[in-house]
Order: sequence, then structure tokens, then C-alpha cells
Amino acid sequence: MSKKLVIQVKRCFKEQFKTNPLVVFSPGRINLIGEHTDYNDGFAFPAAINKGIVLAISKSDSKESYVFAFNKNEIHKFETKHIKPLKNGGWRNYMLGVVAELRVLGKEVESFNAVFGGNIPQGAGMSSSAALENSFVFGINELFNLGLTKHEMILVSQKAEHNFAGVKCGIMDQYASMFGLKKSALLLDCRTIESQTYKIDFKDYKWMLINTNVKHDLSESEYNDRREVCERVSGLLHLNALRDASKEDIDRIKSNISDEDYQKALFVINENQRVIQFSEAIKNGDTKALGNLLCQSHEGLSTKYKVSCKELDFLVDRAKENPNVLGSRMMGGGFGGCTINLVKKDAFKTFKKEVSKNFKAAFEYDCDVYSVKLSRGTQIIKK
Repeated sequence: MSKKLVIQVKRCFKEQFKTNPLVVFSPGRINLIGEHTDYNDGFAFPAAINKGIVLAISKSDSKESYVFAFNKNEIHKFETKHIKPLKNGGWRNYMLGVVAELRVLGKEVESFNAVFGGNIPQGAGMSSSAALENSFVFGINELFNLGLTKHEMILVSQKAEHNFAGVKCGIMDQYASMFGLKKSALLLDCRTIESQTYKIDFKDYKWMLINTNVKHDLSESEYNDRREVCERVSGLLHLNALRDASKEDIDRIKSNISDEDYQKALFVINENQRVIQFSEAIKNGDTKALGNLLCQSHEGLSTKYKVSCKELDFLVDRAKENPNVLGSRMMGGGFGGCTINLVKKDAFKTFKKEVSKNFKAAFEYDCDVYSVKLSRGTQIIKK
């Protein structure tokens, strides 16, 4: 986490509210493989990262609560007993949703003051929304001694996203942000909401994220559309979710669904299998297999699930041409955001320079390149 960001948020809080706050860090996440599997009760392979949200929060004697968004220089005041989703509310709806969902559970949330700031690149597919939700549910739980477990907290965060932000997300983002472990990724079973920890050390290789800096307007509506397709197909099969389906199952009902829906369902079934194969490749130290699975995942996301875009496909194609890149795929909901690439450490700078130059030449604006460290999940920051 960024010490500079912690200092800035704490200083801003003290200037605004003249008291010492409780400080929480909640990380963003990357997902090594397993895209769009979480809302199908499947498997995913996320990890928390060292970029995230810092929240400073304290109780207030006022009737109203005040929340200040440090990066945006925006403040929102509200009463915790009277909360509704705001039209075009942006960050406010994630935070308000958490308070509202806590009240649904019968938890008494009194007035509070808060300042939050973050260093997760927006729209990059690193789940800034889950980090924001988790920082608030964790901070409020601690502040008012609500007694929630971490599992209960992530369900509050997920419902906030469903009911206030209007995105019918799975549980992966909130889980990874809450439960992440240093230098590790989590093989997450999205049905049982339990995970196995895998220490990540790819020796000569490290992760590179390349942000297209584009977010096409389709993203939220198309995300919800993909979920509806999956639920419709699993319903026709009389299954709880596509996690339980095989290719033979969907072949049986192929004449009852469009080819587009068939391809989307097939992607989910194959992607679920790739996650398990990926975990086996980590155990066996088979980096070549890891790279191949990343590329297969992107091919499916682009041609079958159709959630990629020309900028993401361009970056993956450039990575596949480079012998120092083991594998590459788009990461996140799609239609923009980042690619995740497994790149040889001693070629990292050269590839960064080369791909940045090629991207600028093709699209006439810059992409951003990051390396990230795998981090601990949501936590209180001691003084």
C-alpha cells in the first residue's frame, strides 16, 4: 500500500473533522484466470494487490454523516436512516449501498465522518468498487462493533453493488479484496465461497498489467446481459448454474438456443476447466502451460463471450508475438481495462517500451503499464 496515500488521507481527515480516525486499507485485485465464472458458481484465481482504497473514519455527534472523496474533491452528506440509490451517484452509491445493506441486516449504523482516497486506476478492471465497499463495511463494522465476520461483510458489499450500483456481480472481487494474502493467489470456489491458497513465485517471470485507458459504454449493460444468458441456459438444463454443465449438456439443447448463447455458455464451461488446469500447472511449475491457458482464456473472451475490444485484442496480439511473454489475456468485465501478461523479468522494461510505442502508434493515445505486488486483504492500519 502507498504510505503517501495513507498520510494524505489522514491529514485531510484531521483538517476536515479535527479528530483522529480509524484507518482501513482495502486492496484492489487482479484475477490470474477465471473470468465471468464467479456468477456461474464456478472457480476463479484472484489475488489482492498493493493498490487500493485508504479510508479514514470516525463516529460523529451530528445528525448527518459526511463522506469526502479525496481524489475527486467531492463531499456527500446524508442521514444513515434515510438512504436511497442516487441517479448517476457514482462512488456515493457504493458507499450508501453498504450502509443500507447493513441496516437490512438489522445493524444500527449511527452517524460517521469519513475521508477516502485510492490509487487503483479507474476502469482498469482491478475492482476499485469492491475495494471501496469493503473499506466501508470493514470500517463501519469496527467502528460500531457490529460483530460481522469477513464472510458476512463481503456479502454486504456484493449486495450494495447489486442493489445500489446496479451491477449483478459475483463474489470474486469482494472476496479477493477481503481475504487476499501476501505473495499469494486464491483458488476460489464461488459456490462454497471458500478458497485454497497458492504461493506465487514464477521465478524468471512476473506479472505486467497494461491498461488500455478505455472503458466502452457497453460494459455494465453487457455484463448484466451475459449473466442473464448464463442463467437462461442453466435454467433450460434444469441446473443451478453453468458450473454444473458439460459441453455434452449444452450440445443437447443446442437447437433451443441461439449460436451466440451456445458460444457464451461453452466459454464459461471451458474457462472453469482452465482455472483448475491453471492451479495444476502452478503445482507442477509448468510455466509454459500457464502461458497457454492465459492465451486460451483471451481467445474465448474475445471470440465466444465477446467481451473484448480492439484495444485489448491489439495488446494481446503484441504479447503473443513476443518470445519474452509467456501468455496474455484481458482481465475484468471487459470492453476496456487491462490485459494481464506473464513477462520475463529481464525483458520487462524492453517489452514495456515496445508495447507502449506500438499502442500509441495504433490508437494515438497512451496505454499505462504497471507491475503489482500480491498483497494482504482488507486491514486496519495501525499508527
